[in-house]
Amino acid sequence: MTTPTAPAILEVKGLGFRYPERTLFADWSASLPPGVTLVLGGDGRGKTTLLRLLAGDLAAGAGELSIKGITLQTHAKDYRRQLFWTDPRTEAFDQMTPAHYFDMQRSTYAGFDDDVLATCVHGLALAPEVKKQLFMLSTGSKRKVWLAAAFASGAALTLLDMPFAALDKASIGFVLALLQDAAAHPARAFVVADYAAPAGVPLAGVIDLGD
Repeated sequence: MTTPTAPAILEVKGLGFRYPERTLFADWSASLPPGVTLVLGGDGRGKTTLLRLLAGDLAAGAGELSIKGITLQTHAKDYRRQLFWTDPRTEAFDQMTPAHYFDMQRSTYAGFDDDVLATCVHGLALAPEVKKQLFMLSTGSKRKVWLAAAFASGAALTLLDMPFAALDKASIGFVLALLQDAAAHPARAFVVADYAAPAGVPLAGVIDLGD
């Protein structure tokens, strides 16, 4: 008797994307279930590009993306409502405070969980930062803000680019614990792009882009 597999959260069919100097993805397809999927690869292999393509932040040259049956190409707004993505290097929110940024995410995601947010603010030691403008925060603190919103969002698809970069040891341990919980979530898919697998986190799948 086989164990039934969970329905895919994200379906990718025939994805194509190229930069002028080289092709990164050609007729690439994938089916991502709930839990944590790792995008593994060295510098320049396309980890961040893939996340941006999945987010609809970067236009693909070919292919179709759908989250729980809602297709980016035909229902872009509804597709994006089901995913969380903030480029960790962005300066777009620099004039906001973390509190304002959290309010914005709360109004975006129907499943936003204030209890999870409070747990993240405490666990990532963000309380002293929530009333400062984001441009005043360190790189690590800004990344903590994005991570807190990501886990609290309740989004069906959550995209995390290098989630441990610039974090202190205690925060790394806290994020690992969140990802361990995420690995067992029955209705959310987390895609984590990094150079190595997160320690102790059971993976639903690995997308290896090579060294």
